[in-house]
Amino acid sequence: QVQLVESGGGLVQPGGSLRLSCVASGFTFSMYAMSWYRQAPGKERELVASITRAGARINYADSVKGRFTISRDDGKNTVYLQMNSLKPEDTAVYYCRVVLVTMTYWGQGTQVTVSS
Repeated sequence: QVQLVESGGGLVQPGGSLRLSCVASGFTFSMYAMSWYRQAPGKERELVASITRAGARINYADSVKGRFTISRDDGKNTVYLQMNSLKPEDTAVYYCRVVLVTMTYWGQGTQVTVSS
């Protein structure tokens, strides 16, 4: 079965960095685009970044452009989100997502808290 397992979240001060990882299994990872979403308390889940097969196309939310970098390692079935210059408004649960034909799968999420 499809599994997405995120890790790397935590508490960080404003201006700090974190790298999130999402390890995928149960499907041919290299064949599918992957995305990172986040959901802050009281807000809707929003797209943070996405990467297509082989990294051919990458997109970012305007709020994270220039600070976050999405990447993938098909040999490790892993997608990463490098987050630099973190701000308090980046505080959220971060989720990994994949869409396989008509089915959408989510990881369990990893909490990122940016606070002094």
